[in-house]
Amino acid sequence: MKKRFRLGTTSFIFPDHILPNVRKVGRFFDEIELLIFESMPDTVLPTDTEIAELAQLSGQMDVTYNIHLPTDVSLTHASAQARQHAAETLARVIDLCRPLKPCTHTLHLEMAGHETPEDVTAWQQAAWDGLARLMRYLPDPGMVSVETLDYPPDYLLPLLAAHDLQVCLDVGHHFRYGYDLQHSVDMFKNRIAVMHLHGVMASGQKIRDHVGLDRLPLDQLCQVMDVLKTYEGTVSLEVFNRRDLNRSLAVLSDVFEQIPAPVPG
Repeated sequence: MKKRFRLGTTSFIFPDHILPNVRKVGRFFDEIELLIFESMPDTVLPTDTEIAELAQLSGQMDVTYNIHLPTDVSLTHASAQARQHAAETLARVIDLCRPLKPCTHTLHLEMAGHETPEDVTAWQQAAWDGLARLMRYLPDPGMVSVETLDYPPDYLLPLLAAHDLQVCLDVGHHFRYGYDLQHSVDMFKNRIAVMHLHGVMASGQKIRDHVGLDRLPLDQLCQVMDVLKTYEGTVSLEVFNRRDLNRSLAVLSDVFEQIPAPVPG
């Protein structure tokens, strides 16, 4: 079957910085997820020179980008001052990456706990305020996609609607935390800017995600393939080494045409 989605992976397949990874894997994929997990100190962010080279590589390799925004600041922090700092920091990173014309900027809205209705209400209020602060700096709210994390994806829907945001549907998180994938696909409909795709496996008492798709049970793998058959957005294989990437490519190639060959070392 011919794939209808754009296929990407992360900028940390090799244990190196963003630029070397893009040089090595960019030619194999439609899109690269640039992992900018940290914002502090400023020296961890890509420089203007590196951004310019990434833009040049985009043209040379015919590859586009999406940005994973920093997770060391929080728009859902209990402190309004911390939420304002997060909004300013995230806006600065978005502006830094503007020359790359990313398809989306993926954002975490962390929740420390959701045991009681009061927890959820407090989180929703903080998240609404944090997002409102960030939106003041952005020309288009649609450039942000909020990632599904460990709490029920339904909690995001009012926030997305209120601020006109997209969603990053993390398929692996759905399986890890026991949420209904098809329900989320139906619920978010045209808001899905990107899907994060990775396997989930039990390792002793612990559960590990962000591993190869070959680690998924057959029933979950069938769910993934059913969704991908009609999906036309970006799919990012969110793994962090070449072994898991190549195993995931092999799984996809069993169903879809135009899947890259294994990425060489």
